[in-house]
Amino acid sequence: MPKFFERIMNRDVRSVACWGVLLGLLTMGMPLHAQQHQPATSPSQPGDSPQNTTATPQNAHTNGDKEKQPPANDRLFGVLPNYFTVEGTNEVPPLTAGQKFKITAESAFDPYEFGVVALLAGFNQWENEDPSFGQGALGYAKRYGVGFADQAIGNFAVGAVFPVILHEEPRYFQLGKGGFWKRFNHALARTFVTPTDSGDKEFNYSEFVGNGVAAGMSNLYIPRSDRTLANTGTTWGEQIAIDMMGFEVKEFWPDIRRKIFRSKKA
Repeated sequence: MPKFFERIMNRDVRSVACWGVLLGLLTMGMPLHAQQHQPATSPSQPGDSPQNTTATPQNAHTNGDKEKQPPANDRLFGVLPNYFTVEGTNEVPPLTAGQKFKITAESAFDPYEFGVVALLAGFNQWENEDPSFGQGALGYAKRYGVGFADQAIGNFAVGAVFPVILHEEPRYFQLGKGGFWKRFNHALARTFVTPTDSGDKEFNYSEFVGNGVAAGMSNLYIPRSDRTLANTGTTWGEQIAIDMMGFEVKEFWPDIRRKIFRSKKA
């Protein structure tokens, strides 16, 4: 399996269907501008569970339209963890250092992670990726360990360690209104500009430095033949690109979710 697609399946944002989704939104003419979230009047408080701190609070006023509220423990496409998304409001308190680590851990150690890493390790062994690992149970264990280390280190570096050190906001705040390109550009810009804990905005150092550190740390355990500056730089760029696609998925997921639910009710 090509390394890029392996990393897409094995990364925090998990945006395996991102560009297909966006193309579908364009061709289907989904009325993206029609989304009207009401601001939450009771934002989540420190100490709440990840499900409550990363989505519109369940007690928010939405004029009785429950369909526009994200379900509890919302998952992208019903599978991918979505703890770091805030829908429908910017009026939420900043995360504490403990909450940043807690939500990151919830995502990094979600059951999905163990399953997808196991699946990818099996594919890699079948295709004999990294032959130095060998075959058999030991070879599979090595591939599994490398895959899980990649995703866990990347998640914690970008979602917790550097956001705590730099006082940056790791969550994605969905725009949720306006035309397709306005929302597309909003999600795209999030890769480069992030809110801070104080409410200001600055360059997203956590994204670029965190992924750089994670890419560098992978040289401690990947096969010696892959420990090159070029490979490290490629890994760093791929991780940023994957996160960029993930922000797009997070922006348009509520529209997709409502369309799916409506189709089921029809």
